[in-house]
Amino acid sequence: MKLATPYLLFIGDAHDQLAAKTAAGIAYWRPEQCVGQLRLPGCNADLGLPDLSVRQAADKGARTLVIGVANRGGVISPAWIPTLLEALEAGMDLASGLHRRLCDVADLARAAERLGRRLIDVRHPTREFEVANGKPRSGERLLTVGTDCSLGKMYTSLAIEREMRRRGRKADFRATGQTGIFIAGEGVSIDAVVADFISGAVEWLAPANDPDHWDLIEGQGSLFHPSYAGVSLGLLHGAQPTALVMCHEPNRPHMRGLPHYKVPGLRECIDANLEAARLTSPEVRLVGISLNTSALDPSAAESVLRQTEDTFGVPAVDPVRGGVGPIVDRL
Repeated sequence: MKLATPYLLFIGDAHDQLAAKTAAGIAYWRPEQCVGQLRLPGCNADLGLPDLSVRQAADKGARTLVIGVANRGGVISPAWIPTLLEALEAGMDLASGLHRRLCDVADLARAAERLGRRLIDVRHPTREFEVANGKPRSGERLLTVGTDCSLGKMYTSLAIEREMRRRGRKADFRATGQTGIFIAGEGVSIDAVVADFISGAVEWLAPANDPDHWDLIEGQGSLFHPSYAGVSLGLLHGAQPTALVMCHEPNRPHMRGLPHYKVPGLRECIDANLEAARLTSPEVRLVGISLNTSALDPSAAESVLRQTEDTFGVPAVDPVRGGVGPIVDRL
């Protein structure tokens, strides 16, 4: 389903910058498609875009209000409804990547039907998938994996695609989450697929291809996160990856949303992901480590990158601060 652009990015009452990661990803990778942001009182996130009301955004040509908040449980807050209704009245479609469907909110469904607007739930697949078969398939595939969720797996995948294309290589980003789908225009929100079909959905998303073609598959969650490990494992098996890039944030105090769970060590996480991936890709290799060093000063960031590279023998990069060139060199 094609979204109408440009977007008004709704970040509502996001409690921190990370809670607005969907909108932040769209604003970074597709700034030309964003007229501004809409924040409610109490919002603690800022995309650096103009703050607009619904009316102001409509006057600037916004055609879709995108709910850019990624909250725990994927709920649509009752506090958002008046603004979403106003957007429908102003002539916009609504698009969301949350678990709860827009069409299941009675007030929104009635208004959209009356006004002839679209309610677009990108998280929910519109087709059925086969059970995975694990058969070897042509082409090369890289999967980003992580010690935790919300580390930069999507960003790293997109950065590798951009660098490979800059070098004239055949490469495509394959989106497996709502933000990636908004950016790429297509994909499968893998955590909304029935568990038995997760690996099959990834086989469909990244099918057999030319021998020199790379699919850069966006990872989700972590094998070590009690809430999301099942999705991460299904992705590993369905991706049948030639290569893995491990994503990690140094000094993160605990697993996202779970203060009683420690973040695993890099070695432990790398070994577990390689072992799981070998079920469908016996020759899989670690080709790089992507570190989110945003909480470190430049000197500390450089030090941890060099230490990581020396310890594991693969390129260690921060894709924001220094790009992903060394990982692409290794590919």
